[in-house]
Amino acid sequence: MQQKNFRKYSWALLLTLLFTNALQTKAQEQSKFKQKTDFQFTAGLNRGVNLGANLVLHELSTDLPFDIRLGVGYTWLNPGNSADARRIFINNATNGVPEEKGRSLDLRIDFLKPMTLMGNSSSYWFIGPRYSKFRSNFKYIGGNEDFDVTSSQFGLGGGFESHYKISDGLQLLIIGGLDYYLSAKLQGHDTSYYPDNDNVNARTDNETDTKFRYKDADKAVDQPKFMPRFLIGIQLDL
Repeated sequence: MQQKNFRKYSWALLLTLLFTNALQTKAQEQSKFKQKTDFQFTAGLNRGVNLGANLVLHELSTDLPFDIRLGVGYTWLNPGNSADARRIFINNATNGVPEEKGRSLDLRIDFLKPMTLMGNSSSYWFIGPRYSKFRSNFKYIGGNEDFDVTSSQFGLGGGFESHYKISDGLQLLIIGGLDYYLSAKLQGHDTSYYPDNDNVNARTDNETDTKFRYKDADKAVDQPKFMPRFLIGIQLDL
């Protein structure tokens, strides 16, 4: 009986030690991850008012000389020229009072490299790919027209940023940069314009009696192209 109880208690002690060790290892891994992860929240100008949130991953690998930032942003943009957009995507009507709005949702990856900028050693330069979902809306009150023009674009961007310590675990960010987006299909109502002008249901310009082309649609709808960025934000160091 004593030997049986000894074995039972031994197994219980061994399982307890293994469980405790597993918890300690997990806590150490989580602590290590948190020390290498930061959250950023930004606001500013990106050819319009922009709000953004980022996750920064530091020192993912000794073989990787960059930090990596994953970001998402939302920008309120000028959608373009409402009268031209109507002619190019719908018809040549001119009645109704126009209302318009535009926005862009962008996803981004940045590769960050430390540097010294204007004497601040807590600075970085960065570069990375971009993706944008753009939507403009044109509504004509009294004209019975309400339609969206959309595009999905890939791009590339880069810039510089500096960090300034506010308190332990909190930093002020100042970010400046420029994104460039490639031309992409513009689609509105039942009409689509492509950069190679293999267009679908292109409208006719009643002034010249010729079909509108991609350059006309791109000029009428102000989708992202060159997007200068100036942002201020905070970084939470975890």
